[in-house]
Amino acid sequence: FWSFVSMALLVFVHGYTIPPTYLQPWTTPELPLGLTSFTEYLLANGLLRFRIPMLFAISGFLFALHDAQSHRQRMKKRVRSLLLPYILWSGIHLVILYLMETDPTLRSWVSAHGIAAISEQQQLVHDYQWNDVLIRWLLAPVPYQLWFIRVLFLYNLAYPLLAGWVTGRTSCKVFFAVTVLLWLASVNVFFFEGEGLLFFGLGIWMQKSAFNLATPGRWLRPVPWAVLWLASATAKTWLAFEGQAMLGDAVFPVMANLHKLCIFAGLVTAWYGSDGLVRFLMARRWFVWSSAFSFMIYALHAPLVALLIDPCLRLFGNLSDPHLATFLFLPLCLIAVSIMLGALLRRTAPAAYAMLTGGRGLSVGR
Repeated sequence: FWSFVSMALLVFVHGYTIPPTYLQPWTTPELPLGLTSFTEYLLANGLLRFRIPMLFAISGFLFALHDAQSHRQRMKKRVRSLLLPYILWSGIHLVILYLMETDPTLRSWVSAHGIAAISEQQQLVHDYQWNDVLIRWLLAPVPYQLWFIRVLFLYNLAYPLLAGWVTGRTSCKVFFAVTVLLWLASVNVFFFEGEGLLFFGLGIWMQKSAFNLATPGRWLRPVPWAVLWLASATAKTWLAFEGQAMLGDAVFPVMANLHKLCIFAGLVTAWYGSDGLVRFLMARRWFVWSSAFSFMIYALHAPLVALLIDPCLRLFGNLSDPHLATFLFLPLCLIAVSIMLGALLRRTAPAAYAMLTGGRGLSVGR
């Protein structure tokens, strides 16, 4: 459930249309405060931001759950399920952009709206040297969302070390003290970054400590956390538009801290407060069938969403609110297209589908 929902929400986060469209916790919009700009920011840079920590925590928990297998054996599986799809999808997107640039019209469009929006670089694929190709293929993929797979693979590789730290009485306290500080400071080293390390480690700890994932404890009841989730996201969004005029540059650390509070509150609310929704949707055949294609949504949607935002805004230019129409329409279309392409590929070329998805969703919903 959360794999599929998180991937769907990811498309909406990346489909944010208010410039600047590349969001940081402290991003301030270039458009004035309005119903559409407030709503988009509230969702894309507030309420929906819990999804990546959720996936890291689930990944850490599930990896720790299978300690009966040797680490070497599990890493062989991770090569197939993580590393191979990472290499394949990175190369596919690089080739797609190269082919788009062969057409003069598309070349100028990609130059103006594609690479600049995706990687903040103006350089076209046609102008790459071999070292540029290798970097953009293996280390800094054009489909920027692949950073999650890269980091997750490295955390899996470092699992014996991480598990040793989080299960030791003293080392556990040190580990979480350090990772919480890294997370709060938004420290991102290329291969290891604060958010993933904290929540992957938290997932390991929850599995090893027999943490109650079904019933919330006294301090994790979802209703108070839901209020905090909504309040922190709303306050941060308002500050993004109006805060600098009141607080000056001091608004940025305030927004960053509200961002972290919103993430954690959303994580607790989503996990403990959505049982009814999970049961309802997982009982629907169409939802279970669609959930098989979570990885296709993840792999396909970016950088396509970045390339298509401006054309979509022009398409809805005659409407009174083209930004809101684009924010709702484009992600839904990309999700639907990803599911349909995934279903077609799974039916016609199951071996290729298995390689591209790491073996995910081969039998789900069939």
